[in-house]
Amino acid sequence: MEARLNLFDVPAATKLLKHFTSASKAISDSTLPGVTHHLVMIRASQINGCGFCTDMHTKDATHAGETSTRLNLVATWREATVFTDAERAALELAEQGTRIADAAGGVPDEVWANAAKHYDEDQLAALVFLIGLINAYNRVNVIVQQPAGDYQPGQFG
Repeated sequence: MEARLNLFDVPAATKLLKHFTSASKAISDSTLPGVTHHLVMIRASQINGCGFCTDMHTKDATHAGETSTRLNLVATWREATVFTDAERAALELAEQGTRIADAAGGVPDEVWANAAKHYDEDQLAALVFLIGLINAYNRVNVIVQQPAGDYQPGQFG
């Protein structure tokens, strides 16, 4: 299977990816915990049906020391006992932010308030931008039908 468009060979796409990468770096450099970062990217990618990002972020999380039990339960985090209250708040915010079109009023105040109990303003800013950015990555990869399965941890630096 090949992507409809090779994002790494088209000059306009590579230029845009550099900007996405710069935003990703700023989020990674924030004080948002790395484990939260991984969980949010995985959950949004699962919701959006992005095989490429789900493959990449589960492999990167594994490489960073995340357990298979937690990774296997990300999609069912509400019933799982392996996530902290802070992680659960971030996963809820990620789901609500990813499914924003499904909610007439956007992200509910109680979801935001719960996240704000666990993360400071800098971390909340990073979390909001992370949710927006992973959704953008997901959409690009789904549109071009980027194949999944061959990613190697750290492949993109």
